[in-house]
This record gives sequence, structure tokens and C-alpha cells, in this order.
Amino acid sequence: MKIEMSKHMALLGKKVEDTVTGFKGVVTAVSFDLYGCVQAIVNPGKDKDGKLQEQCWFDIARLKAVSEKPVMTPPDFEYGEIARGEKGAAEKPMMKSLPKM
Repeated sequence: MKIEMSKHMALLGKKVEDTVTGFKGVVTAVSFDLYGCVQAIVNPGKDKDGKLQEQCWFDIARLKAVSEKPVMTPPDFEYGEIARGEKGAAEKPMMKSLPKM
């Protein structure tokens, strides 16, 4: 079971495409629920005007990785402070440019 979970978690930070809709983006979270669903939230980034687009959840089986390397290094959920629940989230990247309001 641990190997399969690692396979799903390896999608964190990678660019993916939903094979049903063609929706593309970066996996920012993976969810394992009580009923057996394994899903990932896909963040498509900003539109041409710099506005953040809506993120969507997809079943993991529908996602195809389109990049081998993650856009940033994911936190280590197996070992260390985060794995033991002693430390919160990893440092988050800053947006390079915010849209003017």
C-alpha cells in the first residue's frame, strides 16, 4: 500500500492533463477519502489578464503527467518535522506579479 500512495503523492507539483476534459495545470494537493477515492486538485494558474483561474478536483486515474519534474520540490511527508506533525506548511512561493485592483 505504501508504494501505491507514493505513486499518487509523486504527482504533487507536476504538470498534468485530465484525459477526459483536457484541463491542464499543476497538482497542488492529493486527497485520500474514507470511501476509497483518490483525487488531486489541479491549479491551472493565471489567465492572460493575470487573474487566478479556478482549481478543479479530478480522480487520479483521469490524470496524465505531462512533466517529469515538479514545478517546485514538494514537502517530505514521510520523514522529518512535517511528517511527525511538528511543523506546518512548507514555504510557499510568492506570485511574481499581482494583478492591479
